[in-house]
Amino acid sequence: MLIKQQITIREATPQEDSLIAKHFYYMWRDIGVSDDAINPNWLEITLQYIEQARRDLFYKAFVAEVDGAVVGSASCQLYSGLYPNILMPQYRKYGYIWGVYVELSYRRQGIAKQLTSATVNHLKEIGCTRVRLDASAMGQPVYESLGFCSGNAMQLDLIDTAFIP
Repeated sequence: MLIKQQITIREATPQEDSLIAKHFYYMWRDIGVSDDAINPNWLEITLQYIEQARRDLFYKAFVAEVDGAVVGSASCQLYSGLYPNILMPQYRKYGYIWGVYVELSYRRQGIAKQLTSATVNHLKEIGCTRVRLDASAMGQPVYESLGFCSGNAMQLDLIDTAFIP
């Protein structure tokens, strides 16, 4: 008999920033990024980023708890953009979701979906008009089930690729 565990989604505290950073690291490892490609100072880099994002970009993180243990997390913030945003906020104020992670033994229970929903609700509360995220192949069905759709973002990988104009 399968016992359904109680899942609680709550706002993360600043004291949990290191855990959020570890989940972010584990997420990269889970999608196949080798340790060689990850900066050895990943923890310090991530903690500094969270501090700056909390100060300047309405950063907020959420955690999932099962039986009092944190088993997943997700972060969100205002999207700082790649170019100057000259549009009025009521037309373009994007939010960005990053670092959605659930421990392996707790996956396929709807936790990532609940964490993502919490981030979307926060971004909506602060007036965002659109939410962006970069999905792994594993995460894509989760986000599509929440109404996210593929956009017109295109990329060209320049590592191990010959660019021919």
